[in-house]
Amino acid sequence: MDVNRKTAYNTLLEMETNQAYSNIELNKQIGELKPDSPAFVRELVYGVIENRVYLDHILQQLIPKGLKGLKKQTLTLLRMGLYQLIFMDSVPDYAAVNEIVKMARRLVPGRDGFVNGVLRGYKKKKDQLEMPDYDTDPIEYLSLKYSFAEWIVKLWSEQYGLEKAEQLLAASNSKPQVSIRVNRLKISRKDLAEKLREKGFQVEHGRLSERALFVKGSGLLDTEEFENGLFSVQDESSILAAEILAPKSGETIIDVCAAPGGKTLAISEIMANTGRVLAFDIYDHKLELLKKEAQRLGISIIETGEQDGTVLCEELIQSADRVLVDGPCSGLGVIRRKPEIKYREIEDEGRELGEKQLNILENASEYVKKEGFLLYSTCTVNKIENAEVVSKFLRKHKKFELVRSRQLLPGVDETDGFFICKMRRRGS
Repeated sequence: MDVNRKTAYNTLLEMETNQAYSNIELNKQIGELKPDSPAFVRELVYGVIENRVYLDHILQQLIPKGLKGLKKQTLTLLRMGLYQLIFMDSVPDYAAVNEIVKMARRLVPGRDGFVNGVLRGYKKKKDQLEMPDYDTDPIEYLSLKYSFAEWIVKLWSEQYGLEKAEQLLAASNSKPQVSIRVNRLKISRKDLAEKLREKGFQVEHGRLSERALFVKGSGLLDTEEFENGLFSVQDESSILAAEILAPKSGETIIDVCAAPGGKTLAISEIMANTGRVLAFDIYDHKLELLKKEAQRLGISIIETGEQDGTVLCEELIQSADRVLVDGPCSGLGVIRRKPEIKYREIEDEGRELGEKQLNILENASEYVKKEGFLLYSTCTVNKIENAEVVSKFLRKHKKFELVRSRQLLPGVDETDGFFICKMRRRGS
């Protein structure tokens, strides 16, 4: 059995069965099975995930009884085979079919003939397959074209209009550039760029942050520059959130939902590693990873602790100059990094999440000193979780005033979808 396709199959089946995260499961399977072409495995896995709605629409037309009765193992093999036939020009059609049929003999005994028939049926019937018409049903059309759950297409169309919604859909299917945050405790952006270029990397300056660089090339995390803590991988939108908070050396900062810690670390660097940063999260193992990163970067001002943001901590009331709330959200702004998000149902379009975010924001606001600042951010482009949460908070808490609010959009700002809102607590 081809080890590359078996690695892809294991990853996709684990995601289908146990809702595993694509990046974590893929790295795990590659580490265990050691395929000879990890690039092929990644292309196949992400290709199937990113086009799942479209692939299932085609399969639905090729299988008389539809997909409902299919076991996940068989459906996964069919999606893999169909993706190769439609999208992977580097794979000859005969190889795409034959390799999947061989896998079917081993993995779903007795179903290899069925798998063979469906895939060969596509080659015969591909010109007869139907697609919805944009003018008749734009939501269904866009859902299939970009392989998004219809509720997301509908939500974005209502919030941004059809034209902008399609722009978001297309951008969310694109491959993001690798953005890194320069650790200016150790090196300047100019000097780091020169070091990386000398090693053969293509390097460009960030568009929104003076701490950001865009880097192309393989083996970035194997360099001595990374090992020595000269940079961290972080999207420019997330770096910008830390910069808009604008922490100053010597201040006390609280990050109430700190893990995985990118913004916590960026804040500490901006503060020149002078002051106090309290980083809280509900997962201790994630805080341990944050501490390891801080050590790599040469940061010593972070104090971590397990704390649930939905529960008010009396000891922290009016103790911080600035407080960051990067609330738990639907993740609709980072689909280009985690395409499986496209298919996950969110309770009531994010309203339940919005209530949780508001609860965390209200607790966090109690920790802000008079004349201090509160920053709320999410990695989503859902107004229910963003602008509406802030609006509710400001209506209820008159002691806070809006300073700045910005929604970054993929395909517009060339970043992840990210919402940033800075508020100030009045002095009286």
